[in-house]
Amino acid sequence: MFKKILIANRGEIACRVIKTARKMGIKTVAVYSDADRDALHVEMADEAVHIGPAPAAQSYLIIEKIVDACIKTGAEAVHPGYGFLSERESFPVALEKAGIVFIGPNPRAIAAMGDKIESKKAAAAAKVSTVPGYMGEIDDVKHAIKIAEDIGYPVMMKASAGGGGKGMRIAFNRKEVEEGYPLAKSEAKALFGDDRMFIEKFIVDPRHIEIQLIGDKHGNVVYLAERECSIQRRNQKVLEEAPSPLLDEKTRRAMGEQAVALAKAVGYDSAGTVEFVAGQDRSFYFLEMNTRLQVEHPVTEMVTGVDLVELMIRVAAGEKLPFKQSDVKINGWAVESRVYAEDPFRNFLPSIGRLVKYRPPAEGVRDGATVRNDTGVFEGGEISMYYDPMIAKLVTHAPTREKAIAAQADALDAFYI
Repeated sequence: MFKKILIANRGEIACRVIKTARKMGIKTVAVYSDADRDALHVEMADEAVHIGPAPAAQSYLIIEKIVDACIKTGAEAVHPGYGFLSERESFPVALEKAGIVFIGPNPRAIAAMGDKIESKKAAAAAKVSTVPGYMGEIDDVKHAIKIAEDIGYPVMMKASAGGGGKGMRIAFNRKEVEEGYPLAKSEAKALFGDDRMFIEKFIVDPRHIEIQLIGDKHGNVVYLAERECSIQRRNQKVLEEAPSPLLDEKTRRAMGEQAVALAKAVGYDSAGTVEFVAGQDRSFYFLEMNTRLQVEHPVTEMVTGVDLVELMIRVAAGEKLPFKQSDVKINGWAVESRVYAEDPFRNFLPSIGRLVKYRPPAEGVRDGATVRNDTGVFEGGEISMYYDPMIAKLVTHAPTREKAIAAQADALDAFYI
C-alpha cells in the first residue's frame, strides 16, 4: 500500500480524499494556488505544496507542477478528485513516465470514453442500449416518415449541424413529420448553412439515472446500484438520491449489467459512472461514461456501505476488489443537496466573498437518520471567484425515502450560512 499520496485538487473533494487516506494510515500532500493558501484542504493535509497563481490554468491544470510536487514530497500516487485533470488522458501518461501511480482508470479507458461519438460506438459494440435513431442521409419527407415509423413515435428531427435548441422539431405522429420535417430542414439551412437532418427517439419526461461502477486491475468489475440525478438546473445536478424511485430490481440489474459490459469492453479499472437517460416506462438509453469519481458519490456510499475513495486507492495499488456482485446490497435511502454560493436575485450567478457565518448541521445519527456534510470551507474563509462556488454537499440517509427527505429538509433548515 502507498505510504503517501498527493491530491491534485482543492475544496470539498480534496478534504474528502484526505479523510479516507487518514483512515487508511496514508500520509497526504495538498497542492494549492495563491487563492487557496489558507484553504481547509491545505490545513488538513500532512504537507502542502504551492503550485502557482489563483487561475486554475496557471496552477491546478498544469501537469508539470503536479508531477514536480510529487517528486519534491515523495508522493507515490495521485488522486485527481473530479474536474481539473481528472479526465485528461495526458495526466496519467505523464505520471506513469515519472514513476507515479494514477488513482483512476488507465489512459486508454479515459480516451475511449472521453469522446462522445467514440463512446457511443463502444456502447453499441458492447450491446449497451443506445437511443434509437437514424444518422444516415434522409432523402425526402417520405423517407423521413418511414424512418420515424420504424423508430416509433414520438421522434425528434434534428439539424445535423444544429445547436442551442435550433433546427429541431418533435413529432408525435405522421402528420407532424409531414409538416415539421420541411420546416426544420429550411430552418437548418437558414441558420447553419447545412440542411442535413437526423431523426432519433424522443424521450418524454426523461429521467437521469447513472450506474456507479468499480473495477480492479484483475478484470473484475462490479456495479454499486444507481443514483437518480433528474433534478437539475442549467443541465447541472442540484439534488441526487440513491436508489432511484423509478427503477425496479429487473431494470436495475439490466442497467448494471450493461454498464459492466461497457466497462469490461474498454478495460476499465477504477471508479466510474455510466449515465443513462430513462423513460417513465423504464426504457433506458446510454448517454455517456464519466471516468472519475462523481460529485454525488456519497449517496451511493451511504446506501451500500462502501467507501469509494478507499476502493480507488486499493485498486490503484493493485489489490483485487474485496467483494463480488452478489455481495452488494442496497440499505435504506440517501439524498444529497448541493449547497452553492449563488445569488438567486441575480439569476443564480456565483456569489463571492467572505463566509461571515458558516454553521452546518451536526453530523452523525439522530432518530434513525444519518447526516453527512462534505465540505471544503470554514467560517471566516472566502469563496473565490476563480473556482466552482460549491460550499458543501449535504447528505442524509434513513431507512425509507420519506424519512431521508424529511431528514434532508430538517438538516437544510439547521444549516446557517
